[in-house]
Amino acid sequence: MTPPKRSSLPPAEEDSIAASPVRRSDRNESQTVFRACEVLKAFHSLGEELGLADVVERTQLPKTTVFRLLRTLIHGGLLERASSGVYRNRFGPVSARPFRIGFAAQGDSEFSRAVRQNIETAAAREHLHLITVNNRYSAREALRNADILIKERVDLVLEFQTYERVAPVIASKFLEANTPVIAIEVPHPGATYFGANNYKAGLIGGKALGRWAREHWDGKVEQLLLLELPIAGSLLELRITGLVDGLRAELPSIVNVPVVHLNGRGDFEQVLEVVRQYLRRARPRRTLIGTVNDICALAAIHAFEEVGASEKCAVVGQNAVRDARDELRRPGTRLVGTVAYFPERYGDEIIPLALGILQKKSVPSTVFVKHQVLTPRNVDLIYPLDLYPLDHKVGQASMAGREARLP
Repeated sequence: MTPPKRSSLPPAEEDSIAASPVRRSDRNESQTVFRACEVLKAFHSLGEELGLADVVERTQLPKTTVFRLLRTLIHGGLLERASSGVYRNRFGPVSARPFRIGFAAQGDSEFSRAVRQNIETAAAREHLHLITVNNRYSAREALRNADILIKERVDLVLEFQTYERVAPVIASKFLEANTPVIAIEVPHPGATYFGANNYKAGLIGGKALGRWAREHWDGKVEQLLLLELPIAGSLLELRITGLVDGLRAELPSIVNVPVVHLNGRGDFEQVLEVVRQYLRRARPRRTLIGTVNDICALAAIHAFEEVGASEKCAVVGQNAVRDARDELRRPGTRLVGTVAYFPERYGDEIIPLALGILQKKSVPSTVFVKHQVLTPRNVDLIYPLDLYPLDHKVGQASMAGREARLP
């Protein structure tokens, strides 16, 4: 973090009090109180730390005036001294205009809704003006929304859109408008990245699947089935790459096992049909199944159950959506685990990151979420507030119509 600027106060300036920013005076107003308000407005968020030079720069008031007002506001309890020459806001934002944050939401999936709800909560907590548009899983809509947010003159954009191929175009639009961007889940050139570490998430899932096979099948696997999503591009490919590497680390013999690749594109019913067709062509064998998301994982489990071969499969998913968490609670489930991304916590990290950028602080260029594998043993410890688990058939039915998209 770049430390606030510090500035000494020349003794000769102690008696010099210049006029405040240009403004028509009113004999019924106190200029001292008005200037104190300008000093408070210099602090954009609760807990922000500024040096004397920072406050002078933001208020355009003389250093002597700012110095005296800072000391007075400390005694009044609205500010506190953080360190020598550095002041911390204890009152909250008093800006005449709150920061305007543009949020281009990904769509209406469970994952996207959780991200949106937490961002809205975190933005309200910081008194930010959030302007939200919906990309609706559409590249064309994402491009149109970028233009809308630029016209709105937002101070920063949270961009959550699916397609890698339009990311450079969107990034170029915001760069030309001099608008900083935090890209959620899909990297955009020049933007701060926040989201999944896709390779690591795959690695965690692969290791969990390999340990399960070693403990329950003595490491004897006949086939590896990978349900992929080529349309999502290289990002989700990293999940599969990580999964295979994790499997090899725990189960070196997996390199000698035949591998089948299936396209997991579509909603639950479409993925289910893809796995059904595969099982019609091939006799069910002892199979480890790695997937890019939970929709693919649940569809694979269902397909093996339909042909009476559930004991022949073990599956790992990604995202830890509600249906997958309920599946983990089902006795005898073949879902070994699902890697959690915790979208319900995204805003709690993204909004402070956005404020850091707007306040010209030094922030990391990449912030990964902390992944964790959920299993039947720990799901209730990590998600204790889930409602009573859905009946498995109801859970499967609710997957219909949902698309196996990023994330």
